[in-house]
Amino acid sequence: MVSSDLTIVGGGMVGACLALALQSCARQAGWRIRLIEAQPPGVGQVQPSYDARSTALSHGSRLLLERLGVWSQLAPNVEPIRQIHVSDRGHPGVTRLYADKERVPALGYVVENARLGEVLLAALDYQTVEWIAPARATSARAIPGGYSLEIDVDGSSTVLETDLLVLADGGRSGLLDQLGVHRDVSPYGQTAIIANITTALGHGSVAYERFTESGPLALLPLAGQRSALVWTLPEEQAEDIAALPESAFLAALQRAFGFRMGALTRAGSRASYPLKLTEAQEQVRAHLVVLGNAAHSLHPIAGQGFNLSLRDTVALADKLIAAQGCRRPLGDLAVLQDYLDSQRADQRMTVAFSDYLTRLFSNRQPMLTLGRNLGLLGLDLLPPARRMFARQAMGLKI
Repeated sequence: MVSSDLTIVGGGMVGACLALALQSCARQAGWRIRLIEAQPPGVGQVQPSYDARSTALSHGSRLLLERLGVWSQLAPNVEPIRQIHVSDRGHPGVTRLYADKERVPALGYVVENARLGEVLLAALDYQTVEWIAPARATSARAIPGGYSLEIDVDGSSTVLETDLLVLADGGRSGLLDQLGVHRDVSPYGQTAIIANITTALGHGSVAYERFTESGPLALLPLAGQRSALVWTLPEEQAEDIAALPESAFLAALQRAFGFRMGALTRAGSRASYPLKLTEAQEQVRAHLVVLGNAAHSLHPIAGQGFNLSLRDTVALADKLIAAQGCRRPLGDLAVLQDYLDSQRADQRMTVAFSDYLTRLFSNRQPMLTLGRNLGLLGLDLLPPARRMFARQAMGLKI
């Protein structure tokens, strides 16, 4: 039997950020933090969670990563977004957001997940944060004062008891089903194709959000004048396009996107996955928190998913640290409910913002098309409305 004050299941970006946010307090309070992950951290070894995909970090996320003390290490690996260009293919409505007009150095930043993962793992104090890896949490159950976890470590079963269990193991968390935490799932009937794209003219630090008759398409600036593609297509169409030879794939993408960055000259390896909005009906119980994609998994086109999860993560850490100062136990339901209450408005607004944009710009009904194009024109012409849109996109309170 192994005991722990705090156990985090999932060593991806969210789990690592929570451990990082808590490790100073843990040293002072004498907490035992354990992080369960399929792969151990190691030099030259990248977690599977930090795959070939990229993440759009909002300006608000930069401020939080500065608080966590990792932005200076991350900054050389990010590409700033100095302009966001939103358009509807074949229609005149366009909105442009500019960093200088919002008085920020960048509206956001794009980083490859592998680089972000390396920086987060390097910042962890492994004397304070103990990794149980390679390992898999196979079951969880509530016990008086906490949770009991059964963990498979190299084929051997170990039982771990913890005062606070944080599930940050992604949108397919099997432990949620075991614990009876139900999720609301709304499929979009779309698949996202992910790839890195090279263009003849480069990106000029512009992020493009383009809405087409087949679904939303984003090209985000990456280092080396590459762009990170998120191309959303109907499920039946996406499989055929993802399997095209590179030249045919680029030609299809060029037709959908246009020539704002010149000819599309190269496409990296492609991945695709079905899209759905998923929200856990419960995010806290006594001694339990559901965090990250396990709590809410959003459509990627608005780039809001990780940024919302990071805000949740830092807010949870702040509440736990404050509770420690008041000598309140880690798993105190009142503390955890206070965290959720403080984040509820942000979660609802961000989920609604992402879902509304996706559904609005995936609908080709003529009256909706007219309305959204008038809306885009209005955003471009009315500074107060544009500023509200920009602050939501930047992950800042309106």
